[in-house]
Amino acid sequence: MKNIFVGNLNFGATEDSVRSLFEAYGPVERVNIVTDRDTGRAKGFGFVEMSANADADRAIAGLNGTDLDGRALNVSEARPKPERGFGGGGQRRNNRW
Repeated sequence: MKNIFVGNLNFGATEDSVRSLFEAYGPVERVNIVTDRDTGRAKGFGFVEMSANADADRAIAGLNGTDLDGRALNVSEARPKPERGFGGGGQRRNNRW
């Protein structure tokens, strides 16, 4: 399974429109358009999971730079989420907050 990053999405793009674009290259397992947790508005990027790596590679090559709703898509293999440390949000300096 390969996870694909899709950037520069139109804020009105739907999971169905992105799915139909990628299904031309093979079966799509999941589509997730990232939304702002407070407003619920799309952030302009998302992720597509395809089960066959060869299909995913063809989709990346074929769709990168493609126009969707007036915007050129940025399509690439998703990088793993960076490890995040545990604890508070502030940065400590000189052992004081």
